[in-house]
Amino acid sequence: MIPRVPPGQITTHGWPVLHAGSVPHELVPQTWSLKLHGDVERPTTLSFAQLLSLPQKEVTCDIHCVTSWTKLGMHWRGVPFSAVADAVAPRETVRFVIMECVQGFTTSLPYEALRDDDVLLAHTVEGAPLPPEHGGPVRALVPKRYFYKSAKWLRGLKFAREDEPGFWEVRGYSNIADPWAETRYDVDDVKVIHRMRKGALFRPLPPENGPEPRTGSSEQESNPSAH
Repeated sequence: MIPRVPPGQITTHGWPVLHAGSVPHELVPQTWSLKLHGDVERPTTLSFAQLLSLPQKEVTCDIHCVTSWTKLGMHWRGVPFSAVADAVAPRETVRFVIMECVQGFTTSLPYEALRDDDVLLAHTVEGAPLPPEHGGPVRALVPKRYFYKSAKWLRGLKFAREDEPGFWEVRGYSNIADPWAETRYDVDDVKVIHRMRKGALFRPLPPENGPEPRTGSSEQESNPSAH
């Protein structure tokens, strides 16, 4: 019989609040929007009302934090990622999606992984609006990965051919984040993450009395955690 709780995890009845930076209480449904861009045929920006007009789905799942706690049987409601993706028509070259959030936070996952039927852009949890301290008004929900891949305070989805380093990933956490394989830290995907770090962190310095040399991509594109 397959165990319900992944290896190295302990169940909790609470819901610990863990994040870097402050909680953006000013981010409310009336001011929230989601930019859908990158390698897509129909880029657009959704308001909260427009998000609610898309197909809705309820998901009951367990969540697993990389810090070793698991919360069982949570009830979520939101828009399937696949419905959002289909609305903008990603090009055939898309292999990854970079989730862009407030305060410069980013994370990413393979496009096909996000098309799983339990992946949501979630706005409701346990029958109530998603609270700010847990990523409201809208966060990603990716139950099959450690919870830092379920990005809080979601503001953009960038569809891309190449992966980009995320906030926690460049700080040593795994880019794979599989709870069942216990891929918590970047020793699990060291070659990939080190290549991503090199592209993000080692850019040419500008000359002392002149403009920064062009490198073929903007600073924001080279270092998505700095915008």
